[in-house]
Amino acid sequence: NFLVLITNYYNLKIVIILYRYKIYVEGWAWSVSEKYIFACDSPTLYIESHFYDFFIRGMIPQQHYWPISDNDKCKSLKFAVQWGNNHTHKAEAIGKAGSEFIHEDMKMERVFDYIYHLLNEYAKLQRFDPIVPQSATEICSESLACPLDGLWRKFMEEGLEKSPSYSDPCILPPPYDPQQLKTFVEQKVNATKQVRSWESEYWSSLNKKQ
Repeated sequence: NFLVLITNYYNLKIVIILYRYKIYVEGWAWSVSEKYIFACDSPTLYIESHFYDFFIRGMIPQQHYWPISDNDKCKSLKFAVQWGNNHTHKAEAIGKAGSEFIHEDMKMERVFDYIYHLLNEYAKLQRFDPIVPQSATEICSESLACPLDGLWRKFMEEGLEKSPSYSDPCILPPPYDPQQLKTFVEQKVNATKQVRSWESEYWSSLNKKQ
């Protein structure tokens, strides 16, 4: 339930902060922990995913996280830790950049702007005029917390928006043109390929020494 989720979230934050590196690995589906793992300053060792949160598409390997091979996790993780221990300043910069991305690009003001634009774009696709059913009951946000008490009420009140925004929603930026999108995607692909190349060289050199 909601209270268990919130409690687990705070416990997760405490555990995450204790470690130099954080590993993100998905389960059978999308994981709610992804953004919290990114948000705590340590470099994230990101195992290649089959499910994508919308924000991960804007993050770049070697800049916001360290890409881990899904096909050979153990060797890939071992090299990542070895690289990070040998390049502590670069590893720290990756952790800071990933955390800053979440704290700035994912802060609530931007999330609300995103939802605003998303709903407006969906509205343009509607082929009917929505109406409020006669049997509908208006519910204010405060009423959701009124019957609650304890931690549950505390968390609900902390998440309550107490006033409208003092500024207009951001202006929706234009989509990438084809060349911009191609360049951005290539940047991500090449950054991952470079890591794979480093991994291959690392393990080849170790095998030669044996």
